Amino acid sequence: MIRASLLSLLALLTACASGPPPPDWQMNARSAMQDVVDAYFAGNERVEAQALARARSEIGRTGRPDLLARAELLRCAAQVASLQFDDCPAYRALETDAAPAERAYAEYLSARATPAGAALLPEPQRALAGSAGGAGDAAALQKIEDPLSRLVAAGVLLRGARAHPAVFDVAIDTASAQGWRRPLMAWLKLALQRAEQAGAADDAARLKRRLALVEGTPPR
Repeated sequence: MIRASLLSLLALLTACASGPPPPDWQMNARSAMQDVVDAYFAGNERVEAQALARARSEIGRTGRPDLLARAELLRCAAQVASLQFDDCPAYRALETDAAPAERAYAEYLSARATPAGAALLPEPQRALAGSAGGAGDAAALQKIEDPLSRLVAAGVLLRGARAHPAVFDVAIDTASAQGWRRPLMAWLKLALQRAEQAGAADDAARLKRRLALVEGTPPR
């Protein structure tokens, strides 16, 4: 399941135990967005579409497009983690009403973070947003405790052409540990392509075996 640190984009976290219970729409929307990302990472498009419709419906009850913009950003973050890069059109349609922090996060996902926008990001994403690329980025990724946020950060580095080879190892290990099939396949395929281009036959063979296992095809 998704860790709460990235779900905080939605401002849909439950209230503390000493406070009043959160409204139903908030709980339902948070649960639905968890299902969206879980289904997306599993490659279950039908469940993803159903969960996304449910989340949009619950958030729509508030009449607040800024909250819906946050939800769409979470979906875009899952796509970046899976190396599916686009301009996040569902968010862009709501960007007029988005808060500065959400706009900064959208820039971050697009690997176009400005210094002013990066200042609105949480640490250690803030440092990675301004990275010029290098072996140190892998260590910085490891400091991100939330696996989803870590994988998103790796995707941002790749999108900005700043992903050191060590970043691939961190991303693959993160997706593998969580059992996130779609992003794991994406990172393995790209790592395999790089290994083949570099003539690293042993690495390529190892990656092919791992990829076959994830795809559910018999290894050769």
